[in-house]
Amino acid sequence: MKISIGARTLLFPTPVLMVGTYDQAGKPNLMNAAWGGICNSQPPCIAVSLRKATYSYAGIVERKAFTVGVACEARMVEADYIGIASGRDVDKFAATGLTPIRSELVDAPYAEEFPVVLECRLLHVIELGLHTQFIGEIVDVKADDEVVADDGIPDIMKIKPLIFDTGHKGYHGVGRELGKAFSVGKALLS
Repeated sequence: MKISIGARTLLFPTPVLMVGTYDQAGKPNLMNAAWGGICNSQPPCIAVSLRKATYSYAGIVERKAFTVGVACEARMVEADYIGIASGRDVDKFAATGLTPIRSELVDAPYAEEFPVVLECRLLHVIELGLHTQFIGEIVDVKADDEVVADDGIPDIMKIKPLIFDTGHKGYHGVGRELGKAFSVGKALLS
């Protein structure tokens, strides 16, 4: 029997996304965002939801661009720090030792050390309440060659992305493949 626990932000898992922006002075900044994910196939788009109070909010609005890095197990400490420190007060790249890279396609930075990065051009802004959802068209995906599989697509087991437990506020890793999507369910077709 299921029990009601009320309306809460519970979804398992959520990604740990490193959103890259420039501030008004051109300083690169990263923020840790768990409210986000792919939201459209054609054109390829990602949505991230930020509070107006975040330092990154103004950068996205002003420059009409952002990047999304996939946080990985090897950079968990840096990713968490990026989520608890404010770019208003510190240079997160200097504090973490991460390397800022200027995107060649959009007006936003990313950290070289995160293995997969999506470069995004702002398409839509949706006011939701406490958060504003930014929908960005993915104009390019960059991946470290060591995480790319033979088919040219990044391999989740090589990336080792961090995932976030919204209920218990913990970071986790991914496990083994259990089956092939759009295939294992075919046994029930008749």
